[in-house]
Amino acid sequence: MKNFFSIIIVVLSFSVYGQENDSRFSKDTIRRSLRATPKSFPKATQDMYKIVSLEKDTVFVDTSLTIESDYKFNYLRKDNFGLLPFANDGHTYNTLDFGLNSFEVLPRFGFKAKYFNFYESKDIHYYNVATPLTELYFKTTLKQGQSLEAFITLNTSKNLNFSISYKGLRSLGHYLNSLSSNGNFVFTTSYNTSDKRYIANVHFAGQDFLNNENGGLLNKADFESGDPEFNQRARLEVNFEDASSVLKSKRYFIDHSFRINKKDMANNILLDHQFTYETRFFEFKKTTATDKFGSSYVSSNYNDFVKSNYLYNRLGATFSNSLVGKFNVFLENYKYNYFYDRYTLSNNQVIVPNSNNNSLNAVGGKYFYNKGKVKGYGLFSKAFSNQTFSKLDLFARYEFNPKNSFSAQYQNLSKVPDLNFTLYQSDFVNYNWHNSFSNEKINELKVSFKTQWLNAEAKFTVLNDHLYFSNDDASGQTIVMSPKQYTGTINYLSVKANKEIKFGKFALDNTLLFQQVGQDDEIVNVPKILTRNTIYFTDYFFQKALYLQTGFTVQYFTKYYGNSYNPLMAEFYVQNQEKIGGFPLVDFFVNARVRQTRIFLKAEHFNSSFTGYNYYSAPNYPYKDFVIRFGLVWNFFD
Repeated sequence: MKNFFSIIIVVLSFSVYGQENDSRFSKDTIRRSLRATPKSFPKATQDMYKIVSLEKDTVFVDTSLTIESDYKFNYLRKDNFGLLPFANDGHTYNTLDFGLNSFEVLPRFGFKAKYFNFYESKDIHYYNVATPLTELYFKTTLKQGQSLEAFITLNTSKNLNFSISYKGLRSLGHYLNSLSSNGNFVFTTSYNTSDKRYIANVHFAGQDFLNNENGGLLNKADFESGDPEFNQRARLEVNFEDASSVLKSKRYFIDHSFRINKKDMANNILLDHQFTYETRFFEFKKTTATDKFGSSYVSSNYNDFVKSNYLYNRLGATFSNSLVGKFNVFLENYKYNYFYDRYTLSNNQVIVPNSNNNSLNAVGGKYFYNKGKVKGYGLFSKAFSNQTFSKLDLFARYEFNPKNSFSAQYQNLSKVPDLNFTLYQSDFVNYNWHNSFSNEKINELKVSFKTQWLNAEAKFTVLNDHLYFSNDDASGQTIVMSPKQYTGTINYLSVKANKEIKFGKFALDNTLLFQQVGQDDEIVNVPKILTRNTIYFTDYFFQKALYLQTGFTVQYFTKYYGNSYNPLMAEFYVQNQEKIGGFPLVDFFVNARVRQTRIFLKAEHFNSSFTGYNYYSAPNYPYKDFVIRFGLVWNFFD
């Protein structure tokens, strides 16, 4: 401490001395202020603002206004073609495009209707920016609320970056008991040594999704009649006026690697480790009595509550060789606990336990190929624990030139059932089960073409031992849902094509999806045709200070037996009594870009009043009515 104060005194003495007149300078000496001639700094270019995925794929910040910008201006912040939203923002979506379903071999928590806006580890991005970058998102919601997202990232040095973001939504909705109140908080940091020998990406994610659950319309005839009395949607009766569900999650994550050799050479060894710890819970609450879910153990104040946590570790080594190429070997361990605060007895015997926990272990390898115009990988992993599972993933991409490429991917998965399929406890009698299902088997082949003339994608999926929910009450008066495993084979085929045609300042963007399912029983139900067509005009105004984009978007899907929604478990279930679809969705939009600000104005579903009140997102759950929405995305680069 004495040495510290001594140094301070010496520094201060030099400062005082520096302020005295120096005889070395004459009276004719000219002193020029640095403020008068500021230093000029080079302007940061777009490629100095990098966005890096967990797989180390890199893209750059884009502030342009394209038709894709319009498609992504929604609560999910991504193109939601193939998803049909419910009437209020922040609620769930019905999946029209079955190909959007992703499969993971490890067991999931369940309650999948809550996960459309959930950020998994693979969805988190990391950044490297030349100057602080800020993005603000705002969009009006459906009555008494707003949808906001604020994001900022900065590099404190060339090697260290921090980012923080929060997306929040609150929307009352037009129907009774349909409030949404959701939040996603994400903090990330990424670090690398100057020689890139050590690289680390870290994040924390805290997420919560609260929805009031009205159970859909009690009397659909009132809605479909078009009676002006019911144009005020709060006048329509719903099944529940006091039910709600909530999903919450907290996750701690790190992915880091260390290169053995000091220099990045062709022959090298890289050690890597990935760690995740996450907690989740789901709760359904209802105060007053109901028989919608069958008989119950209590007469009111229903409260179904389930928690889980899991710990994931993967330790690997990547070997690079100038002759063999690059391949990675790894070990992974997945420990999970899934539990309730009660158990079910019958004749003093436990028939439904209060918990399910296990430790799953696997070993695997991945080979990387990157030579010339061909890129690809091959991955295989297999469990060596008491619970078996496996994964084979082969991918290849050939690039003819920057505008034309072809890719193909094959996956063979043996998937552990999701946790709410195997164990569930409820205040409702029929919602208590403890099952031992076989692994689901998924074989999937996907090919895609990206060309200057047309973008096309085909997917063929074979499902065996497919798990699903269905209603055991054939009348449909109550929802007595239970999990089932289909012993037959389900074949799913989809072909998707996209083409934008430009003529002068006008453009026509078309997306078409065809789906076909081969099955002995109607388990996987999909619309055969989905289409989205946008015609729009673009031009510059005010000496190119403003870029304007305006037009119409028409979406349509054919009628099919759409899955029903069960708010008690936040899951969709198979039904074959009522079809939805066969109605157009027409939007009119006016978008503009001024420097780094993009402004969006949209009249959504403005045809609702004159094409018939038969539009549903799921049986008994109407799609949104005509509404005018406004919002913006604003970027700052300093």
